[in-house]
Amino acid sequence: MTLFEELKRRGLIAQMTHEKEIEDLLNKEKVSFYVGFDATADSLHVGHFLQLVVMKHMQNAGHYPIVLLGTGTTMIGDPTGKTDMRKMLSVEEINNNAERFKEQMSKFIDFSDGKAEIVKNGDWLMQMNYIDFLRTVGRHFSVNKMLTAECFKSRLERGLSFLEFNYMLMQSYDFLYLYQNKDVKLELGGDDQWSNILGGVDLIRRVEQGEAYGMTFTLLTTKEGKKMGKTEKGALWLDAEKCSPYDFYQYWRNVSDDDVITCLKLLTFLPIEQIEEMEQTMSGSELNKAKEILAFELTKMVHSEEEAQKSHEAAKSIFSGNKCSDNMPTTTISSDELQEGLIGILDLLVKSGLAPSKSEGRRLITQGGVSVNDEKILDPNQLITINDFVIIRKGKKVFHKVVKS
Repeated sequence: MTLFEELKRRGLIAQMTHEKEIEDLLNKEKVSFYVGFDATADSLHVGHFLQLVVMKHMQNAGHYPIVLLGTGTTMIGDPTGKTDMRKMLSVEEINNNAERFKEQMSKFIDFSDGKAEIVKNGDWLMQMNYIDFLRTVGRHFSVNKMLTAECFKSRLERGLSFLEFNYMLMQSYDFLYLYQNKDVKLELGGDDQWSNILGGVDLIRRVEQGEAYGMTFTLLTTKEGKKMGKTEKGALWLDAEKCSPYDFYQYWRNVSDDDVITCLKLLTFLPIEQIEEMEQTMSGSELNKAKEILAFELTKMVHSEEEAQKSHEAAKSIFSGNKCSDNMPTTTISSDELQEGLIGILDLLVKSGLAPSKSEGRRLITQGGVSVNDEKILDPNQLITINDFVIIRKGKKVFHKVVKS
């Protein structure tokens, strides 16, 4: 099976500018390609992970990945998928975020021995003269055509700043720059980047009369079309400090029955034949087994096999009735945070990260979704005694230990 066939069979490919040419590139040549990552946070999240999986498939097949860290474009902010303008970050914040990205990406992409490289578009974009940029790049873009792009259309009613309007031109120039300086022929990205990728392909054709190609991959969504990777604490981060390996494991262990096979195809490197065989025999016990496989494989890739095993054993232990597993997610609070050994349940939920706010904690309690040491909490004003530790349960599947230091 060729790389192109596998990507299609897994459902990873969404759109392509030139299907036949891209198929030949992937199957018959060794192509340099790039994917851009704007440094908007200090950690990658699961949406980025899908892009890294595609890059790894490409690298495994002998192609050359270039990771573009958007230290320049992050100064502007991509309006795609946003109802409001993104928060403006300082140069220091952006560079710090980019360094964190580099550390995390090295777990997935092999940068040794010239097998891949990382570039920062701030190295060329921050040096450009704006008049020269407009004359070199801007003259090739039709404002009328740009306004039909989905990334801009969705923002016009709420207001689109001129700052953001430049983003498509800058991303397009990235492709031109890498085409000229790194022999990059192919840009990859999530399907929400289709308009921006088309801009780069067209710019290369106009400036260099050259052939370049774009391919987008499937966005990680549920069967109902909702974006995956959102938790009550926010994005599903790849950083263990922002999302513990256990919480990461539990997210995938609890995905919808309708989504588990799709996630196995898109996100894991299990043989596609094995996944398709699982799909044919999917039932109650087999479904749970598939979810465990998904959770284990992804936790192993993102954190380590040791953390995956610990998370798996913790989940098994908790749901078999042993609520004191050493691997259970744990929050430590000091005696200073207690009043005579007591703490309000709402404060406890917020401190443990089980509720983002007291109002959300109150809602959980009134809906009967909170228990402490197997006793359901009915009063949002209840005080909880902590001698050594307590076990909080939220809903049916989320357990958390709070320990007094």
